[in-house]
Amino acid sequence: MSDPLYRRVIVKLSGEALTGSSGFGIDQATVERLASDLVATAKLGVELGVVVGGGNIFRGVEVSERGVPRAVGDTMGMLATVMNCLVLETAIERAGREARTLSALAMTSVCETYNRKRAMKNLGKGRVVLLAAGTGNPYFTTDTTAVLRAAELGCEAVLKATNVDGVYTADPKKDPKAKRYDKLGHQEAIEKHLRVMDSTAFALARENHMPIIVFSIAEKGAIEAVLRGKGRSTVIG
Repeated sequence: MSDPLYRRVIVKLSGEALTGSSGFGIDQATVERLASDLVATAKLGVELGVVVGGGNIFRGVEVSERGVPRAVGDTMGMLATVMNCLVLETAIERAGREARTLSALAMTSVCETYNRKRAMKNLGKGRVVLLAAGTGNPYFTTDTTAVLRAAELGCEAVLKATNVDGVYTADPKKDPKAKRYDKLGHQEAIEKHLRVMDSTAFALARENHMPIIVFSIAEKGAIEAVLRGKGRSTVIG
């Protein structure tokens, strides 16, 4: 059995990854499958940080288009990520691994507040660290958060989980001629306006020489497979 390619990573999950087939909210069976995958990956000796989006509950950008100030809408979206992290933390612990939610927004009666030393200590103890509330600032996506935390915590890669098995020249669901990239450079991803991540996240990854691996989360064991160098994915950087 092959050893994992990386020993400390950030896994980036979209909020939509928690919805299952419903497209909204939280599907418990899906959460438990993801938790099982994270636990199996941690058992390989990989230190795991997880950044989860909040789009399954609330999208700050969408509500700001209806008159709510963008900064307020983004803050509401951060709170949605806290809810997602808490439900995932519970599922991970039920699956047999310790986990901790650390929030960039202070809410001490709900979870611990993020700081680098606290996160490093929890990673060192083998706990899955769930990084909630984005960067704690409006106008920054959870994709950018994933790369920022990876750089802060000395991670070796960001694993970007999506609903397709990598980055394509076009939407493979709409264009049957779309081709999947095996590898891309950060700058190439920016110049081609590939929307798998925002340009701020790509630029930050480029500056910190941080590889981003894009893969499909649809199948059980997908995270572990990527870390063993199996399955289909696109490596950016």
